[in-house]
Amino acid sequence: MRKLTLIGALFLLFLGLNAQNGVKMGAASTGEYFPMLKGKRIAVMSNHTGMVGNEHLVDMLVRNKFNVVAIFSPEHGFRGDADAGEHVKSTVDEKTGIPIKSLYDGKDQKPSPESMALFDIMLIDIQDVGLRFYTYYITMVRLMDVCAQYGKKMIVLDRPNPNGHYVDGPILDMKYKSGVGWLPIPVVHGMTMGELALMVNGEKWLPEGKICDLTVVKCKNYTHQTLYELPVAPSPNLPNMKAIYLYPSTCLFEGTVVSLGRGTDFPFQVYGHPQLKDYYRFTFTPRSVAGAKNPPLLNQKCYGVDLREVPDKQIWAREFDLSYVIDAYKKLNMGDPFFTSFFEKLVGVDYIRKMIIAGKSADEIKKMWRNDVQKFKQQRKPYLLYEE
Repeated sequence: MRKLTLIGALFLLFLGLNAQNGVKMGAASTGEYFPMLKGKRIAVMSNHTGMVGNEHLVDMLVRNKFNVVAIFSPEHGFRGDADAGEHVKSTVDEKTGIPIKSLYDGKDQKPSPESMALFDIMLIDIQDVGLRFYTYYITMVRLMDVCAQYGKKMIVLDRPNPNGHYVDGPILDMKYKSGVGWLPIPVVHGMTMGELALMVNGEKWLPEGKICDLTVVKCKNYTHQTLYELPVAPSPNLPNMKAIYLYPSTCLFEGTVVSLGRGTDFPFQVYGHPQLKDYYRFTFTPRSVAGAKNPPLLNQKCYGVDLREVPDKQIWAREFDLSYVIDAYKKLNMGDPFFTSFFEKLVGVDYIRKMIIAGKSADEIKKMWRNDVQKFKQQRKPYLLYEE
């Protein structure tokens, strides 16, 4: 009995230690990539999410006497506080004095030849959320392209995908390729940034079939079924895990006349419109706030649906869910003007708008991409670094 009690106690202790250790970011495995950085000029593409414990990757590298010569910042800027799509000027990091080169300055979102000449190795460390229309992976792919062009090595310090436990949605029809959809992947691709980078090389998705000299430093204690909660909000309008879980489905309102709550304390967790007054009591009014300076339906009282109390398990079960958009479409009863041209860029295909207008249900439309999802799952298998 004592022996069994001791075994039980040790097992509980192991579980406690395992829970305390948790998922280890790629950036924390310094022994795997520090040797590659010695004597090299280093560029870092990151933002406020690039934390290694309580310290930013850039600060850690500087503290360890590595030669960081440039920081490249994605959408929302290095500090992560700019609006979606807002042009961000290049500047200097106040703490380290390292130049910050904005990749969202309104130009071609690639480093200049002069910037490429500054460094030998590009480090990527940024928290993605696993959606085709979330732009951080696009920035990475563009950097893979120029690194391949100029013969620069890239190291991706991998991070978990908080929506990595499923794959859903149509694969992008490349005629809708845009700044919110860059690769022929589903809306929810279920891959980490490192896995995506490997797939880009393996499938030769870079222009002219270029191959980037790539190393991925894996996460530890992570599988695709790990429900990883982000310690830092990845961008201004994804403030919590509820927003991140709802984001695949509610983001589609960006391509309609309906507000998804930008300019409130709960973006991507509600939807509404002034003309839905007869249907809903819940209201919100978009205001000009940091991260949403000019949100849709600014200063207009919107009536709609509050999704903040929907259980996470219900969101996961519905996966990429068109029912919210269909609900608003039916109640507003305005036909095709409900949609904007941005809708196809988000969903990536032309049949979803047509089927919604034709009165098809969310489940009926979902059948259209079921086979594509299964094909994609097979296609991505060689590039997966973590157990499914």
